[in-house]
Amino acid sequence: MTPAAHGELESVRWLLGSEPSSLDWIYSYDYPPNSVLANVCESLLRIDADFAVRPNLAEKFTNPDPLTWVYTLRSDVTFHDGSPMTAQDVVFSLNRHRDKALGSYWSTAFAKVKDVTASGPHEVTVKLSSPDALFNQMMAVVPGVVESKSYVTSKGKGYGSPDGSVNCTGPYRIGAWTKGQSITLTRADNYWDPARKAKVKNFELVILSDPTTQLNALTTGEVDGVYAPPVQGRQKLLSSGVGNLHFGPTTSTINLIVNDFTGPLKDPRIRRALWLALDREGYIKAALGGRAEPSRAVASRLTWGGAPEVYERAWNELPEAKQNVEAAKKLVAEAGAPAKPIVFAISSSPIFAPLANEVRAAGERIGLKVELKTIAPDQYGALFGGAEARKGIDLFYTSWYADVADALQIYQNWESKSFANYGGYSNPEYDRIYAEALAQSDPVKRAELVVQLQRITVDDMVWLPIVNGPNTVFMNKRISGAPATNAYLYYPWAAQIGGTGA
Repeated sequence: MTPAAHGELESVRWLLGSEPSSLDWIYSYDYPPNSVLANVCESLLRIDADFAVRPNLAEKFTNPDPLTWVYTLRSDVTFHDGSPMTAQDVVFSLNRHRDKALGSYWSTAFAKVKDVTASGPHEVTVKLSSPDALFNQMMAVVPGVVESKSYVTSKGKGYGSPDGSVNCTGPYRIGAWTKGQSITLTRADNYWDPARKAKVKNFELVILSDPTTQLNALTTGEVDGVYAPPVQGRQKLLSSGVGNLHFGPTTSTINLIVNDFTGPLKDPRIRRALWLALDREGYIKAALGGRAEPSRAVASRLTWGGAPEVYERAWNELPEAKQNVEAAKKLVAEAGAPAKPIVFAISSSPIFAPLANEVRAAGERIGLKVELKTIAPDQYGALFGGAEARKGIDLFYTSWYADVADALQIYQNWESKSFANYGGYSNPEYDRIYAEALAQSDPVKRAELVVQLQRITVDDMVWLPIVNGPNTVFMNKRISGAPATNAYLYYPWAAQIGGTGA
């Protein structure tokens, strides 16, 4: 956490890099919508700033056998419209992820769920078809969100839109959503947990995507803070004297997602060649201010909870993420350079330009043509939701984060049926190990299986891991209290912010 806040404030203005396409939680799978919903909607369990999983809307949970989870609900929780939260609301909310017609982005979390029932007035029981070591952890993030059944039903297709809004249980409610401009969160006076009541009455999320405009707004005091301020502007922020820049650990890493295993990236030697040709050290210095380290694999150190020694040993045995142009050229010569260019999609926001240019330059160094495809920031998130948006793309950028501190949640992405298996990677041995890991409740034994999955993803280069940098948050001198980790994507970060007396 950053230094705790000491007083309440009437209002705070905070930057949001792009506008959510929807605030329907089953489609909330990216930074902008999660940043908003973390303060408005709540889950059965909760992720704290240190990524520990604790009770929340469910005051207790038990696991009487490997296939059963029982959640005892709080009896004092109301939605923002004043209606009480019931077991039926919980059943409805969880089952929306299981409705294939709705196409929840979080369906993978429910792959092993057999049944969800209200087993009492304040109790919900989940039955699994086979053991799932991730399921209960995922009840602390978006898959565990609880919303009013009657409200969602009444809004129909308009639910989660600027007109339909949402009606959850969090410390803030949606006060106003002016499309293309801002989303204002208003303190929920009927919030059930006095200890976590919001300190700011009105919290306005100002939508600005241009880095220069963001920096000007921050340095002039037009807005009070932001997560992930433009890297190129860090020194300007620090020298301005208007606030403080905080760094914290993160479950996020920067990667290139292989979207098509049938095109120019079909041969794993070509994928590895491009990975080897990248000048990560130069990229880290030029674009990230030196605050990052090359990634040997997709999962960051913050996901090593439960068995760090197993992960550390396996990490050290992975190939170094170090530029080796000659080795890359040799791989291209062996495989044969593809005739078609590699289409690399990246957001049109200027902050992504250094990586786009480096990937293109890396291709040129070893005889591969990389064609850049730029996408508007407010449309980039669609790449993670549907195959149609990814059509014609071979590779695309992601700052991919784990939702919980368990690396298995990252490596589930390449199980054949996973929602996030964008390229359609299929490996029976991978699926077998994944199934075994998912059924393993012992964290050390699970980690020993997960590092086998990690090795396969590295050997096959299913994604190209680039770098792992810190989470960053900037706040001016009038506010403090935000978590410094990327737990803000699920943790009610805005409710912790308040005045400093400055």
